[in-house]
Amino acid sequence: MSTHCSIPTLLDGTRISAFQWKVFGLCFFVAILDGFDTQAIAFTGPSITQFFGLGAGALAPILTAGIVGMVLGAMTLGLLGDKFGRRPTIIGSVTLFGVASLATAFAHTTEQILVLRFIAGLGMGGATPVVLSLAAEYGSAKHRGTIMTTVLLGLPAGAILGGLLAAKMLPSIGWQGIFAVGGVVPLALVGVLVFALPESLYFLARNQSTLSRQKIARIIASITKTQTTPDATYSVPETEVKTRVASLFNGGLARNTLGIWTVYLFNWVAWFMFLSWLPTVLKATGLPAEQAPMGTVAVNAVFVACAIPLSIILPKINTRLLLLILFLFGIALCWGLANSGTNWTLVFILAGCAGVGIGGQQIVLNYMVAQAYPTALRATATGWAIALGRVGAIIGSASGGWFLEHSGPAGYYSALIIPLIIAAAGLLIIRPQIDAVEGHPLATH
Repeated sequence: MSTHCSIPTLLDGTRISAFQWKVFGLCFFVAILDGFDTQAIAFTGPSITQFFGLGAGALAPILTAGIVGMVLGAMTLGLLGDKFGRRPTIIGSVTLFGVASLATAFAHTTEQILVLRFIAGLGMGGATPVVLSLAAEYGSAKHRGTIMTTVLLGLPAGAILGGLLAAKMLPSIGWQGIFAVGGVVPLALVGVLVFALPESLYFLARNQSTLSRQKIARIIASITKTQTTPDATYSVPETEVKTRVASLFNGGLARNTLGIWTVYLFNWVAWFMFLSWLPTVLKATGLPAEQAPMGTVAVNAVFVACAIPLSIILPKINTRLLLLILFLFGIALCWGLANSGTNWTLVFILAGCAGVGIGGQQIVLNYMVAQAYPTALRATATGWAIALGRVGAIIGSASGGWFLEHSGPAGYYSALIIPLIIAAAGLLIIRPQIDAVEGHPLATH
């Protein structure tokens, strides 16, 4: 008589094993290298413009090409992750941005760099949603929020490591050396991923072939140290759907998709408008130029410090209510900054708190997407939501300077309130539904 195994029940009833820690570690390392290569152009930009004898404005198309690549990568490779599996898509994404970054080290023209940054952006944009999906699907319901947050923190960690490397090594190895490191290390990781990265249990359970069942049995044995029967069957608690973007609007998902996209888009407008222009705004307010970057340091420090505690409480509370509280907090902080003048102690306290009030939503939103969609659509949904967010990042980064120029620092801070209000309104579109990951209501934890 064959036995039946529910994958979520198995993971929820088992302590996190060394095998799962390996998966989480590999996902985190992919995120670190993704973050490093994403910010590589920022570290090397001044050196590139000097090397080619260009003005600072000439770097803008290269920066934009990378972001456009990330948008398209998040949209397309997330879809491939749902259709063909997390494992091959992650390996392909890392290979893509590794090869493109390494080739950038040998570029002879800015046009070549522009094309290669677009190609690298495809891989970088595609890697994020798929590694988040894989990490979420190997975690228990209790720890899923913490796991996803920790993996996501690999992105700023990679950016920090890249900044430290550039500060120490750029004078000796040049901008080409930074891109060489950003290419060689990911390609070395690909060799590890080929042998060490497993496929998602959720993804394998969708395919009841003999080969898939054998792979699941081996993975379960690695996690639980027990053997399942050869004729065992496996399941995830969801209805099969077709892996395509249109499916995000079928089966009662349209309303939540529109709501989530609205929240992502406008939250990222506010977040990147704030991050991109804060040092410039502080300088315009009267802070010495050498101290202005400390505003960004304060924001990121609070974001990182609060990310893990925030993720721990995610499975225990109403996700939609938490987002609403964060948006209201962010709106209050922007109003406070608009009226803080040159009271630098107050300015830095409020700016630091914005790491939670404007940036903390990033943590909750990724968790909400993992809740809101079935396995067959999770990487697609995450990819398109992040892609909409990156569109918001472009809008926010481009518009901050206009508000500062026409309205001054107070007007700039006040302008941040508008996208935060729209994002908060997007929450009203989202309605509770059964969570495909945990079997709990999306907004009624």
